[in-house]
Amino acid sequence: MKKVERPMENKRTLDFDAIVVGGGIAGLQAALDLADQDFRVVVIEKDASIGGKMIRLSKVFPTLDCASCITTPKMAAAAHHDNIAILTDCDLQSLKRQDGDLVATVTQRPRYVDLDKCIGCRQCEYGCPVYVPDQEEGGFTMRKAIYIPFSNAIPQIATLDVENCTLCGKCAKVCPTDAVDYFQKPEDLVVKAKTAVMATGFNLTPLHQKKEYGRGQIQNVITSLQMERLLAPHGPYQRVIRPSDGKEPDSIAYVQCAGSRDKSLGVPYCSRVCCMYAIKQAMLLSGALPLADITIYYMDIRAFGKGYEQFFQNAKAMGIEFVKGKIAAISQTSDQNVTLKYEAQEEDGRLATRDHDLVILSLGMVPDWHPAGICSLPTDSDAFIRCAMPQTAPTRTELEGVFVAGVAAGPKDIVDTIAEAGAAAMEASIYLKSVGNEQAA
Repeated sequence: MKKVERPMENKRTLDFDAIVVGGGIAGLQAALDLADQDFRVVVIEKDASIGGKMIRLSKVFPTLDCASCITTPKMAAAAHHDNIAILTDCDLQSLKRQDGDLVATVTQRPRYVDLDKCIGCRQCEYGCPVYVPDQEEGGFTMRKAIYIPFSNAIPQIATLDVENCTLCGKCAKVCPTDAVDYFQKPEDLVVKAKTAVMATGFNLTPLHQKKEYGRGQIQNVITSLQMERLLAPHGPYQRVIRPSDGKEPDSIAYVQCAGSRDKSLGVPYCSRVCCMYAIKQAMLLSGALPLADITIYYMDIRAFGKGYEQFFQNAKAMGIEFVKGKIAAISQTSDQNVTLKYEAQEEDGRLATRDHDLVILSLGMVPDWHPAGICSLPTDSDAFIRCAMPQTAPTRTELEGVFVAGVAAGPKDIVDTIAEAGAAAMEASIYLKSVGNEQAA
């Protein structure tokens, strides 16, 4: 069906100096850097809270620093900054140049909760009788149909999952401020600015696409992000267990390149971070389950960053086993263990099998957002946003005044993401000053 645009004059218009699309670590860093230079910034985030993927991680490599200890202060700083406005639950409909401005049309989806009235007390959540799998916790636990996404979410405002709500009215009855509003409607906004930073982040390659890996139907085969939640001190169980029976696994395996360097998935490129996050998780597992055997099946190890090679060597010294071989098939045994069939490349390429209690797939990175039909930003063959000058100006796009940061431009680690966000903010600042000088002249 053809999208029908409502007249712009019927939409609320907001004016800023800069737009940042995406409220993950890249978007937050870019927004803060611009705001600290006294530019007015709006962050447009599709989810109910800022924080992105990083807020779900346990620790970061190679320092093993707490991920939320890095992300949460930036979330709070952005939320309380006088020069930053945050719009959550927003879908970017279009972004184009018009009369010297960048004009973004945005649809803000309803939370069915009044942002001005809600005090984050969670009484609605406690009163709700409907339980839904909590994807923020990897689907391991349940949440209510009305909920605050996670404990340090910003904003601390409840949101109603209308797809699962039974309209029983119990949340409205227990709300002390009458914040629940079942009749909220989407709101169309027009946001005008001079420049924009695209920090739209990434998704993982879908678990169900790989037939030989069980299409996501094997209970004790999980994703890397699910393991992050199991390892997190504030995770669903506060310990590592396998999903099928709640037992602590004695034998754990990582399957590398499970969603990268794979033409059958349309992801022929290396996602760069999978080796290191698997090693990081393996080291954390070695501490959490000191008696467990941990094996990483790999094609080759890519430890490219500062301190990464030493991190890899430390993992081997801890007793983590590295097996060079491509996994051909994954199946489930009668006792719910997982059988890996692989090509043992260090043993003349023979086919071998091995059983494990729990298997983690190191899935790759794919774009979380596609500009087609929204703006004229070109993409590369990998579908990430194309940089105009990758070697000399890696944050510039081919659209004037629009810059890109983080994984929106291609797979990279957190260190490079934050550095690139700072570079994008500086490019945007220079552009804003040049536009201001032209107008003054």
